[in-house]
Amino acid sequence: MVNQLGAGASGGSAPPPDRAEVVLAEARKALFVVVGLIAAIWVLQIVNWSSHYSFDTSYGIIPRDVVRLPDIFIAPFLHVSWSHIEANSGPLFVFGFLAAYRGVWKFVGVTVLIIITSGLAVWLFQSNSATVGASGLVFGYFGYVVARGLIDHNLIDALVAVMLALSFAYLLTVAVPGTPHVSWIDHLGGLVGGVAGGWLFRSRRGKRVRAPKDDAGKGTGKGKGAGPGSGSGTGKPGSGGGTRPLPVAADNPRADLHKELGELGL
Repeated sequence: MVNQLGAGASGGSAPPPDRAEVVLAEARKALFVVVGLIAAIWVLQIVNWSSHYSFDTSYGIIPRDVVRLPDIFIAPFLHVSWSHIEANSGPLFVFGFLAAYRGVWKFVGVTVLIIITSGLAVWLFQSNSATVGASGLVFGYFGYVVARGLIDHNLIDALVAVMLALSFAYLLTVAVPGTPHVSWIDHLGGLVGGVAGGWLFRSRRGKRVRAPKDDAGKGTGKGKGAGPGSGSGTGKPGSGGGTRPLPVAADNPRADLHKELGELGL
């Protein structure tokens, strides 16, 4: 009770958290989500290995088989060998974290989109063989991070993603058509889905709000006789006309500054 009264007396609610704190909190959530995803893939690999990789045959994507179409949601989490899952885990962690740390729910949405685009690409255009593996997700996350960085003007994100991609020779070698036992169509489909996700899940910035003007250019106050100093409602301190509407959206980081300037009549 004492704290509540003290807060009310000091002018209301607590200040919003610092931007760095928000980013750090999202980074923690992203780390837990990506580590959990990779852990689940490894647990599934153990079960698949113990059954002599029967899951690959039962749930791999079979092109143009309508009955097996739902397998596009399972195949990305299966692998054909230990070397296969080891090769995917490193890039999956790096690009998965970069894709998730600016918004976990956006990460979930873009993951579903990448699974659909990469899976449909394999189902429609791949030759008649079962396809499994998370490399489509890797390429999708890479495309998402680069596209989001360019669209949202987070050029550091885009640059980091490109530099990390260059550090993984795997990303360049398996993207070439004709690589034995590798579905480059899966990678291309994932990349397309990631780029599309960068556009669909881009940041929505608040639009600037213009202050309304009357014919006399004196603001919106009309209350004559509203009290001493009401005047013509120019919005200056003591005029009784109130403050001007904010020239920016309420969620803008500089909204408080604009409010103070408006109260000063500037």
